[in-house]
Amino acid sequence: MSILNVEHLSHGFGDRAIFTDVSFRLLKGEHIGLIGANGEGKSTFMNIITGRLMPDEGKVEWARNVRVGYLDQHAALTAGMTIGSVLASAFDFLYEQETRMNEICAMLGDADESEMERLMEELGIIQDMLTMHDFYMIDSKVEEVARALGLLELGLERDVTELSGGQRTKVLLGKLLLEKPDILLLDEPTNYLDAEHIEWLKRYLNDYENAFILISHDIPFLNSVINLIYHMDNRQLTRYVGDYNKFQEVYAMKQAQLEAAYNRQQKEIADLKDFVARNKARVATRNMAMSRQKKLDNMEMIELAAAKPKPEFHFKQARTPGRYIFTTQNLVIGYDKPLSIPLNLSMERGNKIALIGANGIGKSTLLKSILGIIKPVSGSVELGDYLETGYFEQETPPDISTTCLEEIWQEFPSYTQYEVRSALAKCGLTTKHIESQIRVLSGGEQAKVRLCKLINRESNVLVLDEPTNHLDVDAKDELKRALKEYKGSILMVCHEPEFYQDWATDVWDCSKWTTLSV
Repeated sequence: MSILNVEHLSHGFGDRAIFTDVSFRLLKGEHIGLIGANGEGKSTFMNIITGRLMPDEGKVEWARNVRVGYLDQHAALTAGMTIGSVLASAFDFLYEQETRMNEICAMLGDADESEMERLMEELGIIQDMLTMHDFYMIDSKVEEVARALGLLELGLERDVTELSGGQRTKVLLGKLLLEKPDILLLDEPTNYLDAEHIEWLKRYLNDYENAFILISHDIPFLNSVINLIYHMDNRQLTRYVGDYNKFQEVYAMKQAQLEAAYNRQQKEIADLKDFVARNKARVATRNMAMSRQKKLDNMEMIELAAAKPKPEFHFKQARTPGRYIFTTQNLVIGYDKPLSIPLNLSMERGNKIALIGANGIGKSTLLKSILGIIKPVSGSVELGDYLETGYFEQETPPDISTTCLEEIWQEFPSYTQYEVRSALAKCGLTTKHIESQIRVLSGGEQAKVRLCKLINRESNVLVLDEPTNHLDVDAKDELKRALKEYKGSILMVCHEPEFYQDWATDVWDCSKWTTLSV
C-alpha cells in the first residue's frame, strides 16, 4: 500500500534547480536512506513532502489519515516548557479525543435512539484509538522513552532552554517516537547524539514496523537500519535495493556502463561527421552522406553528468609552538553552576585528542573555557607559547546575512576575488553556492564555509567542535585525511569513533569528570 506519492516534482531557488521532474513512491514498512552530497536537496525534499515548502511544479499526495512525524531540529522550544511537558505533548491529539469522549458521555442522557446509536459508535472508535495509542499509560511511556534517551536523569521538570544542542535533539526525538506516527522522517538524527543513544536509536529503528525516511551521512548507522536507498544526484532521485554498500557497488557499475556507452557514441559521432565532411560534396556519395547526417541529427545523445567538485582540505602550518599547548589548574567549567569537578589537564605539542561523552556534560564548554571564550566557574587555564589556534564552531550563527564570498573576504581582506572563489571552490562549493547567502545553504555547505576559514589561516593547534556533523561522505573522508596529515596539535569533540580512532593519540572521556548524572 502506497503511503506517499510524489509525481513530477520540480523545484529550485533562483536560477539554481534542485529537482527536475522527480517522482517517488513510499510503501508501507519501507526503511529508506535518502542520500546525496551536501546541497543536493535532501532537506528541501523533506520540507516539500511535509508541506513546509511549496514545490514549483508537481504533486505531493499522502494516503488518507496518515500521521507523519518529522524530526525538526529547528522546532521552537520556548522558556517555560519542561522536558516532561514537551514529551507529553506527543499525546495532545489523544487528550483532544478524551475531551470529545467526555462530551459524548454528557450528551448520551438526552439523546434519542438513533442519535444514541451514532454517539455510541463514535464513542467506541475513540475508546479503541485511546487504547491502541496507550493513552492510559502515558506517564509510564514518557518515563520509558526519557530513560532510554538519558533524559530522566536531567529531570523531567528541567526547562528546555537550559539544554545543550544534543539534549534538545533527544527531547524532540523522544516526542516524535512517543507520537507513534505512521511514518518517521528523520533528518540527520545522529548529529549531537552520543554513542550510547545512537545504539538505542539503531535498535528502535530496526524494530520499527512502520515506514521511515532517514537522511544521514553516518554510513555505519545508515547501513544498520535501512533496506532501500534513494540517491539524490543531479536533480534526480534514483532507487536502489539494499544498504549503502550495495548502492555503491551498483552505482559504480552503472557509471562505468554509462561512460563506456558515452565513449562508444562519441567515436560513432566522430566517424559519422568525418564521413559526412569527406563525402557531402561528391555526387556519387552525397546520398550516403545525407543519410549519415540524418542519423547524426536524430541521435539521442548520451550525456555524462558534470563531475561534482570534491573538497580538498590542506591545513596551513604555523611555526612550532612551545612544549605545552595548555595546562589547567583546578579548572571548574560551567555557566550558572559547575559542570565538572576541578580539572588538572595538560596537552603537549603533537597530541591529537578526541573528547567524548554524553550530551550536555560540558565538552563544548571545556573547549570554550580553554580558548577563553567563556570564563570558568573557578580555577585557571594557562596557554602555551607561540600558539596559532584555529577554532571550528559547531554551528553557523542563525542570524548570519552574508554571502559565502563576503564571509571569506571579511576574514581575508587582502585576497582578490579570484583567490576567495578559488578557496571556496577547493572546499567543494560551486559558483552558485559561493554567491548565495550562507543561511540558505545546507548544513554541510555551511560547514564547508567554516572549514574554508580554517584551512586558509596558518595554525599549529586546531580546536574542533563536532566537525563531522552535516558533512557528506566525500568531505568527511577528505577532512579525516587532512587531519591525519596535519603536523600540529588537535583537540576535538566528536561522536564518530570511526572518524578518529586510527589517528587520535588520546581519547578523553568527559563523563568521568562531570558533576551531572549521565
